[in-house]
Amino acid sequence: MTEKNFAHENYSNWKLGIFYFNRNDKRLFVHKRIRILGWTLNFAHPLSYVVLTLIFILAYILSNLP
Repeated sequence: MTEKNFAHENYSNWKLGIFYFNRNDKRLFVHKRIRILGWTLNFAHPLSYVVLTLIFILAYILSNLP
């Protein structure tokens, strides 16, 4: 499947221009609007919030190591 199938380039699927939110797109990770910048989460996917929480927990743990 290509990103165009999910209206990846449609500006209405990008909240504040940086947060991808498309309920019709079942992918958890999608390319950013500028592909060279990497990947982002599809915040319409329920697991995106679990992944985001795990990232914050890991960052907190690593920042508090002796």
